Amino acid sequence: MKSEKHSEMLKNLELDIVKKGFEWLSAQQIQSVKELSSTLSAHAQWEFPNPYIIRLILKQENDGSWNSSIRDTARACSALSTEGIVFMASARWLLARKSKNSWNEDIYDTAYAVAALADMGTRDKGGCNWLYEHYCPAWEQVGTTSLIIIALKKQESLTKTKTFESFIREKAEWILSKRGSNGGWEHISTSNLAIQALLLAGFKEELEASVHWLLKNIHESGAWGNKDDDINATALTLSTLGLYNKT
Repeated sequence: MKSEKHSEMLKNLELDIVKKGFEWLSAQQIQSVKELSSTLSAHAQWEFPNPYIIRLILKQENDGSWNSSIRDTARACSALSTEGIVFMASARWLLARKSKNSWNEDIYDTAYAVAALADMGTRDKGGCNWLYEHYCPAWEQVGTTSLIIIALKKQESLTKTKTFESFIREKAEWILSKRGSNGGWEHISTSNLAIQALLLAGFKEELEASVHWLLKNIHESGAWGNKDDDINATALTLSTLGLYNKT
């Protein structure tokens, strides 16, 4: 009974914190594609009314991209997919810029693109193989490795395969080994990426301390950030809490 009461208290505390975070976001001037995308995704995770959908769509270029940028286009496509919106012109734009199974031979461009294609229902075996085959010590950072896990897991969920299962588990365990004793990683945004990757990889039971760490690190304003209040960090945290509750 005591344990049930404790869980209920934590649940109520989390919902109060989430409400405060969304109230803070609603008062911000959110303009960039990155911030609109993360804020849209946070609202979708919690199934809240989403005024950011139209605002993000209005920033789309005629060719289907956002800012003619791989990352901005991928972020926007992934965000819109959370509300069931897919622009195949955007998928074609991304695919047209792939060369030798990668985007600009860049880990971040490629990881974001591979994940976005999965979110849009487009398979990309070549991009997955490139991420796997080119993994190296330079990429062995928590945030970078988390992005790779997210991209590979999304593609595996789409294709219903387990080609990279051993690799994903190995890297997920490595990410866990880098977690601080307080439950978090070095930065708020990195911690969010790590938690999201670990949730997708099936490590929810190991993440209770990390979620408590996120909840404790809310600012008095209702925002999150390493020092100052930050729109992207706040939206990422709200998405992480929503994903944790749904997983």
